[in-house]
Amino acid sequence: MDNKTVKIGDYVKVEKNKTLWEGNIIQINSKSLTLKLKSGYNIGITLDRNTKIKKIKVGKTRKHKPVEFKLNFDKTKPLISILSAGGTIASSIDYSTGAISASYSASQLVSSVPELVNFANIKTKEILEEMSENMIPKHWKKIANSVFKELKESEGIVITHGTDTLSYTSSMLSFMLRNLNKPVIITFAQKSSDRGSSDASMNLICSAITATKNIAGIVVVGHGTMSDDYCLINSGTKVRKMHSSQRDSFRPINCSPIGKVWADGKIKFLGEHKKKEDIKEDCYLDDKIEEKVAIIKFYPGFNPELLEVYIDKGYKGIIIEGTGLGHVNVKDKSLLPKIKRAINEGIAVCMTTQTIYGKVNPYVYSNLRRLSELGVIYLEDMLTETAYTKLMWVLGHTQNKEEVKEMMLKNMCGEFNPLMQPNQFLY
Repeated sequence: MDNKTVKIGDYVKVEKNKTLWEGNIIQINSKSLTLKLKSGYNIGITLDRNTKIKKIKVGKTRKHKPVEFKLNFDKTKPLISILSAGGTIASSIDYSTGAISASYSASQLVSSVPELVNFANIKTKEILEEMSENMIPKHWKKIANSVFKELKESEGIVITHGTDTLSYTSSMLSFMLRNLNKPVIITFAQKSSDRGSSDASMNLICSAITATKNIAGIVVVGHGTMSDDYCLINSGTKVRKMHSSQRDSFRPINCSPIGKVWADGKIKFLGEHKKKEDIKEDCYLDDKIEEKVAIIKFYPGFNPELLEVYIDKGYKGIIIEGTGLGHVNVKDKSLLPKIKRAINEGIAVCMTTQTIYGKVNPYVYSNLRRLSELGVIYLEDMLTETAYTKLMWVLGHTQNKEEVKEMMLKNMCGEFNPLMQPNQFLY
């Protein structure tokens, strides 16, 4: 049978080399298919001339949808907006295949967590229906524009987002929303919202609570432990996904959390944070960015000619994720000539560290000084994701070499921490 006549969701019988399997098709292409067996396990089968596929039943999408309920307005509670930008938190299972996809609207997401109305009046809007690996700069602009519009009516904003590229979005929004004088919370889930073990409910509740508090700026709220103990409030420019699947995957980097929040409404701030009254000027949207910026991870044996690809393609900025204090090879396969060419041609070259924790420092070793003398901008303890989004934003405003360096080294949104403490390592 031609596999073009079957599609995802169909219940089929597959025979190959006298072995028989039955199940729903989860994935299929010209070379292979994946079945969800009755046992609940998946199996991948390579397709060739000896493979026979028989369609038993046409697949139907059977996705979980929460029960809708009316949100009554309570004038004693603040109004917050929950904006859906996709991701696992806005996903559900297609029970015909066992696969998940972003399919919940913002209102359906709220309907699955009725406890939210205990803390605020809720307004919902869907911005995107994307898994976060599909995010590109135009999506950041769309999210920023949607948040800016909602700020005029709401006391706080909650954005639901996929985990994989969340820290890119949180840092970019930190630069795009200037003089942000209200709390904008980005939250997530590691398991889809329709699963009993999902972390979505608690993350949403804690985010809604945080959105009603006296905070100004972009923060990320999510599980602080693997259990349902409390959520951490982390700065949008100093947070990173540090585990592929654990609930407490988002950790503060080179700093402490802003605070802890519990699902019963309790909140505890752990240090200084910007408050609404600290922002004296009006908030405005500034989404001008230069998209031709790249991240390059240095590794032993790195071919310097790869830098020329970005130079020849007209890139305006490069973030190099170096080793340790910001090293790259300066001997055999030296990167120095290519970096020099890039800088001479007007490309901003910045350095972060792949150790994640700690700072880069161009003054400790002579080889580092050679890079600094070429004009490489060493970005102290800034995260690579934050450096990438900040350089895009800075280059959207100026490409003057001195102005770029000055802006990249200016602490605009808490992206630098000049007072790192030992207890902040592996918090």
